[in-house]
This record gives sequence, structure tokens and C-alpha cells, in this order.
Amino acid sequence: MVSRMAQHFLVEGGTPLKGTVTPAGNKNAALPMIAATLLADGPSELVNVPRIRDVELQLALLEDLGATVAWTGPGRVRIDPTGLRSQALDPELCRQLRASILLAGPLLARFGQVTLPPPGGDVIGRRRLDTHFLAFERLGAEVDIGHAYRVSARSLTGTDIFLDEPSVTATENALMAAVRARGRTVLRNAASEPHVQDLAHGLNAMGGQIAGIGTNVLVVDGVDALHGGTLEIGPDHIEIGSFLGLAAVTDGDLRIEGVRPADLESTLLQFDRLGVRPRLDGSTLHVAASQERRIRPDLGGHVPKIEDGPWPAFPADLTSIAVVVATQCDGLVMIFEKMFESRLYFVDKLVGMGARAVLCDPHRVVIAGPSPLRGGVVESPDIRAGMAMLLAAVAAEGQSEIHNIGQIDRGYERIDERLRALGAKIDRVGDPTPIR
Repeated sequence: MVSRMAQHFLVEGGTPLKGTVTPAGNKNAALPMIAATLLADGPSELVNVPRIRDVELQLALLEDLGATVAWTGPGRVRIDPTGLRSQALDPELCRQLRASILLAGPLLARFGQVTLPPPGGDVIGRRRLDTHFLAFERLGAEVDIGHAYRVSARSLTGTDIFLDEPSVTATENALMAAVRARGRTVLRNAASEPHVQDLAHGLNAMGGQIAGIGTNVLVVDGVDALHGGTLEIGPDHIEIGSFLGLAAVTDGDLRIEGVRPADLESTLLQFDRLGVRPRLDGSTLHVAASQERRIRPDLGGHVPKIEDGPWPAFPADLTSIAVVVATQCDGLVMIFEKMFESRLYFVDKLVGMGARAVLCDPHRVVIAGPSPLRGGVVESPDIRAGMAMLLAAVAAEGQSEIHNIGQIDRGYERIDERLRALGAKIDRVGDPTPIR
């Protein structure tokens, strides 16, 4: 009997994916919105919540603090914060989840203090927390950094804050603290990703007053109290990009339903450079078979470059997916990962499977395609690289083993079941469902 800790995927590659899939809710919206419910004076219900490991851990943290949590239906979670009794977070749970940092803003606003153990999460390079604490200090808090982070404030007062980097989670933390601060807060150089927008709309649904949503300048007029509400989580544009990549590398025919077109502009632009051009029809994205998969050079025949950046640039979380897709496209391309210095370290595993790729430095890889991939034994170093290895496995000839799949489960709900429904030959070893 294989234990859950030893679970891995067995994938027989070479089968085009076909069918229709609906993306799960955006995990990067769900995690801050779960935290935001702690600001309310009554229960809230979240809709379109992905049932993944990171969400379960965030909910466990809330329960440990005294909140009441219940799944009320598929994708629906009810959270009642009225029983909150503590502002000290469980160190073991925090070590498993980077999003635990998102509880700092709501707990500071509610209790005037919070003790935060260092958060965990993906090992993709240094992920600084300075911007969070600088924002709290600008709002009037004092920060004491030792074995844990202790933040306290007699009161929070609105002010003008220029974030030293457009950090997504720092913007979210500052928003959740500022919404209960006295007076007006102006957040400049704020992140504007779709999940930040979802959080801001959710806070407004609870009685907040936030303007400038979708821009890099957010204006927050503090309120005395927030009420519970129904908070809608949008479709996960990273998962949509992942399914787009799965269809492309298998030469499949896939319809992705329930997308938000505005969330996909930068993604579709960069996939177009790789010769992958799905058709957008309302809220349906259709990736037809027989995509050109020919890399388009820059003017003058120069080697093109795909690079990530803060929204609305190409999302950093899709860089790993783009690397694998490029291995199956005709031509030469450089992929430049600017955000995290360890994100591309999975490329050596792709080379072992037959990819023609040169890792120039921690941030840049040059790929010459197409190159037939062969099955191999690989690991999932983080959520997105794990999904990239799954793309490589379904495109490869022969069988692959993917280990450490708990990383993939952190960000993709029932991915093996959903891929089997599209024709993939994938088995979770230790799970009773056979390869079909």
C-alpha cells in the first residue's frame, strides 16, 4: 500500500487532449479573500473556491484562531469570524503556507496586534516581506522582527503610501489594513493583478470604500466596520494558461469555458509568438488542433523574447508553462524570468527528457525547438514547475513518473481526474482510479 506521502503520478504521454474544461476559482484570489472575512462583524460566503491544499491550510489557520468554517456546497465556503479569540498564528501551519502572511493585515486591523511566524511556500527564490511591514509602519504600526514578526498599533491612520515594489500580497495586506484605518489611504505602485481586483471588489461588497480598482493607484477611505457578504472568486487565469499549454503540447482540441477575456490579453499575446493562437468566443477559449507552433522572430529576424513582469505583463506563474510549450515549437526563443531567481531550475529536468535548452543564468533560458521529449522520472519543485513537468509528461513518448505531486495539488484541484476526462493517461499511484 502506497502512503499519501509517497504518491506520484504515472503518465503515459502522446495522447492529444480533447474535450471541454472549466477552470477552477483563482487560488490567489481565494487566499486573501478568506483572510478578508476576518474583518467582518458577521459571516461571509465565498463562491467558486478551489478545493486545494493551500486553501485547506488557510481555512485551518482561521479555525485555529477561533473562526467557524464550513463547506456549504461545491466551491462554497461559509466563514463566521465572530468567535475569533486569538491573533497568534500556528507556526507549523504557517511553515506550510506562504499565504499565511495575508492574515497579518486583517488581524492587525481587528485586534491592534498580530504575531506572525515566518511563512513557508514555494522555493523559487527570495520572496521579501519588507514591503508588507513598510506599509504597516506607514499606517502607524510598530514592527518587531525576531523569531516571529510582531506588529502592533494603537490605531491605524490613513496616509499616502508608495510601495517599494508592486508586490501582490503586500498590496493585499495594505488594502485589508487600510480599509479599517481612520481616514484616507492612497496606495501607489500597487499591484493590479486580477486576484488583487477580486479582493478589492470583495472588500467593497463587505462595506469597504476602495476606488481605482485595476490601476496602480488605489484610494481607500477607511470605515468603522465591515459586514459579511457573498464574495465571488473569478476563474484562475493561470490554470487557463496551463490548460492552453496542455492542449498545445499534445496537439489537442480543447474548449476552456468560463474565462474572463480581460485576464488573458498578455497570455494570448505571448502564446501567439509561439504560434499557438486559440480563438476567444465570449467566455469560451477554443484551442483547436494543428496549431502552427512556429516561433515568430522579431523584426529583422532577431531571436524573440518572452518575459514576465507585474500585471498587465505576462504572468510570472506562466513562465514555466511557456518554457515547455516552446520546446514543442519550431524556432528559437529566449524566455526571461525576471521575478524569481530559482523559477527556472527545473529546466535541467526538461533537458533530461530531451529538450534542447540552455539555461544562461538563473533568469534566462534559450530554447530551440521542436524537440521530441521522452518519458522520465522527475519531481515537482514548486506548484508551477510541477505543472510544467506534467505538460512535458503528457507530450512525451513513453511513461513518466512525477514525484512530490503534493506541490501540484497545492494549486490545481483534482488535476489527474480532470485530465483523465480529457483523454490523458494519468494515474495517481495509491489512488484506486486506473489509467484509462
